[in-house]
Amino acid sequence: MTFQEHIERVRKYFADLRRGEMRFADVGRTARGFIDRATAGSGGLELGGLATDLRVGLAFYTRLPVAPPGPIDGAAVARASWCSPLVGVVVGALAALVYWASVRLNLPQLVAATLAVAASMLITGALHEDGLADTADGFGGATRAQALDIMRDSRIGTFGACALIVSVALRVGAINDLPKTSLVAWALVGAHAAARGALPLFMRALPPARADGLSAQAGAPTPMRALAAALIGAVILWIALGMAAALIAIVFMLLGTGVLALVSHRKLGGQTGDVLGTAEQIGECIVLMTTAARF
Repeated sequence: MTFQEHIERVRKYFADLRRGEMRFADVGRTARGFIDRATAGSGGLELGGLATDLRVGLAFYTRLPVAPPGPIDGAAVARASWCSPLVGVVVGALAALVYWASVRLNLPQLVAATLAVAASMLITGALHEDGLADTADGFGGATRAQALDIMRDSRIGTFGACALIVSVALRVGAINDLPKTSLVAWALVGAHAAARGALPLFMRALPPARADGLSAQAGAPTPMRALAAALIGAVILWIALGMAAALIAIVFMLLGTGVLALVSHRKLGGQTGDVLGTAEQIGECIVLMTTAARF
């Protein structure tokens, strides 16, 4: 349908509305149809599937009692990739609630910060922390095959333990340095949203390192979905921290995840779910540290 035909159809709908021949339910269906047609055929987002994607994202990335609409396979995760920053908003908001309750109970700020980080790990089932530990151990492998085998081993090694200690210490230390509870809340929401918003682009930048992994089953998210995730994450970060701090955090996130991508490509030949978890942890730490440095 050409642009002129769209315009003529819009005029007809408004004429019908003025004559009382169209009900409000018809208006809603019409608007939905326009949005679906505008995004169809380009790997875009269809309005009818947004709620479904969000349920898939919450069920996959968190341990919250959200029933998925169906089996969560690689393809479903790829379709829901655009909403990963929205899942981050939920995780960050719940962690901020734990921080606020801890402060209200007159607990020391360091304890409140530790409980907030612990809450985020509990909500997500330590999904990304597990990826960080496995990646740190795997990168110590001498060959690609050894590295991938180590990353599949559920046992944690020295590199993994050290990486987890550093990650938790950086996040707790940065939160503890923030002067206001409201700033902590915004920082947590922005950090979790932006860190997850970058993951679909990371998946597009590197091919799957395994032929039988979740990334290989799903394939890279479509450009539209990857771009949507990145933009949503960036906008949330901008709202949370302001333009200057958001830009600084994004620049350092690009540097940090860029280095990770280079190392992952050299060691593994691509990315895995564990590497994606590491990218999330890098982004989360960078946003919180940027907030502490700026405020």
